[in-house]
Amino acid sequence: METTFSDPTERDIWATVRALNAAWTRGNPDALERYFHARMIAVTPVDRQRLDGQAACLAGWKGFVAAARVHHWQEIDPAIRVYDEAAVVSYDYDIDYEMSGRRCRDRGRDLMFLVRADDRWQVVGDQFSSMPGA
Repeated sequence: METTFSDPTERDIWATVRALNAAWTRGNPDALERYFHARMIAVTPVDRQRLDGQAACLAGWKGFVAAARVHHWQEIDPAIRVYDEAAVVSYDYDIDYEMSGRRCRDRGRDLMFLVRADDRWQVVGDQFSSMPGA
């Protein structure tokens, strides 16, 4: 089901999130450079330390794309809160992928923090994890 937002700023933010997810889930992680802020921080379920800076975050996503083949990706039930030139985006996701010859399916949640910089929305923080009890 397609999610629509009536507020133009929320629509722009959601389009940004969908575009960046489409980039890595369709095998084009280099495109994430446009969406990841230079000072981005990410906390992932597989990295012991936080990913600090655009280069570290790009390397993390590129590593996943190199190791996995995504068969299905869907964002579910997004919520967006805008605070002037900053925003928080929360959504659940459903992913089906293959890694090391093993098929995996995960339901999780993502919490992104974005700022408006250089005339576009950019991710400055991301934390995602599997859904509890999934």
